[in-house]
Amino acid sequence: MTSSSTLAGLLPVSTAHTAAVTSLPCHDPEAADLFFAERPAELERAKELCSGCPLREACLEGALQRGEPWGVWGGQILEAGRVIAVKRGRGRPRKSAA
Repeated sequence: MTSSSTLAGLLPVSTAHTAAVTSLPCHDPEAADLFFAERPAELERAKELCSGCPLREACLEGALQRGEPWGVWGGQILEAGRVIAVKRGRGRPRKSAA
């Protein structure tokens, strides 16, 4: 997920710039909350939305440089400024498999 100010350095400035920013999956008002969700399944959905984004690599690189504390950036889950493979659900793990 990237902000408009971050995208300013990644996309050429033009009338197409605004259209390009608003067409990114992280700028879809319906999907925006997925990128900072608590539930692991929702974060996985956000990662899927990033898969076709042309700014995926630059987004991840920028998030790592800024030390973003959490969320999905460039198709990866970040926690405490680091990429993690999977976010664990809240609460204690079950004692036995369900």
